[in-house]
Amino acid sequence: MKQDSPSAVDPAAPPDSLTKPGPYQPPKQASKPPHGARKRSRRVWIWLAILVLAAAVAYYFWSKKNPAGGASGAAAQAQKKGPAAIPVVAAKARRGNIPVYYTGLGTVTPIYTVEVKSRVDGELMQVYFKEGDLVHKGDPLVEIDPRPYLAALMQAEGQLVRDQALLENARIDLARYKTLVGQKAIPEQQLATQQALVAQDEGIVKTDQGTIETAKLNITYSHILAPITGRIGLRLVDPGNIVHASDSNPLLVITQIDPISVIFPIPEDQLPVVVQKFSAGQHLNVEADDRNPPPLTKKLASGTLTTLDNQIDTTTGSLRLRATFDNKNSKLFPNQFVNVKLLVVLKQNVTLIPTATVQRNSQTTYVFLVQPNNKVTVRPIAIGTTEGDDSEVTSGLAPGDTIVMTGVDKLQEGTQVVAHFPGDAGHTPGRPGTSAPPAGTPDASATQKGPAHKGR
Repeated sequence: MKQDSPSAVDPAAPPDSLTKPGPYQPPKQASKPPHGARKRSRRVWIWLAILVLAAAVAYYFWSKKNPAGGASGAAAQAQKKGPAAIPVVAAKARRGNIPVYYTGLGTVTPIYTVEVKSRVDGELMQVYFKEGDLVHKGDPLVEIDPRPYLAALMQAEGQLVRDQALLENARIDLARYKTLVGQKAIPEQQLATQQALVAQDEGIVKTDQGTIETAKLNITYSHILAPITGRIGLRLVDPGNIVHASDSNPLLVITQIDPISVIFPIPEDQLPVVVQKFSAGQHLNVEADDRNPPPLTKKLASGTLTTLDNQIDTTTGSLRLRATFDNKNSKLFPNQFVNVKLLVVLKQNVTLIPTATVQRNSQTTYVFLVQPNNKVTVRPIAIGTTEGDDSEVTSGLAPGDTIVMTGVDKLQEGTQVVAHFPGDAGHTPGRPGTSAPPAGTPDASATQKGPAHKGR
């Protein structure tokens, strides 16, 4: 069989190369990759190394923060320690005295208030005071024109002299008639008439003396003096005006400031104790405070109970009492409203705790008691008298017990706590009566959440 020539297989091949085999040559190796490809491969390996190193570092820190992912020994140690202790502000129950007060809203009432009016008619000549002055009894206040009354006094004195002369003449005639009647020279009727004339002249003389005294009294009334010691209010009549004894408006008003009284009511249920002590001669102390809410309330004055009203007001079921106060510093002002506290009894050697430590719910009153192992327990208590920041405990606590004052919002039975006491170095307690924890602890002033026994 005839084979095709190389030219038939590959027409493009040269005739010589196809017909004539060349010498043996080994096959050529593959060409090297470009320079850019080698650089990209090196970067990939570097990034892989960085990622592996970062994963190792992340795993190391994660295992330290997460006990479950760490070694079994670290997990066991964390479980052994338990939850961290909660810092709280604590206080100790103590033994002391607490007063029992009856309170009420009182009105400052002057013991004496005088409306000074004119007792004569005339022109207001002089005013010797300034508005708001403190005057003493007998100080001159107002002068009314006295000249008409001086003239009336002079007329009365002249009339008296004339009538005294007539009386003297009538007495001389009476003595003469008595002698003549003894001699039967005149009738006895003439003697009786003369005796009546003498009595008549004596009456006229007494009338003249009364007129003189009236004129002198009017002159005295023309110079008005202070009837009491007290403070003068606003001037109501100016100089130059004509005043009359019948005027309804006063010239001025004087109010006694020191001492001063406060009238306040107490309920009839509290009356027997007060009456018993007052009737026994005990001096019951009374304290007058301003109207600011606690803890801004300030004490204004201290006094004593002086009198009780004679009947109970049926509309309010209360009895009014009056207490008297020294008011040298003028802190009590007439018609001022004050909070009154009547001290009835002083309880001594009782167990006291801060009022801020007392917790309440619908079932009971309780406190969080810190035990010797620094764990708290809910302790029901009975509260007696509460006064200010202190409350009396009648049962449930003993002096020296440690109780939680602030920070109770996160507590429950058996919670581990770290107790701080007010006044500790570097510690600033929260305000009494709130649940604010010490600095650095979560805010507990919001409404407490959790079981019902945590509500206040």
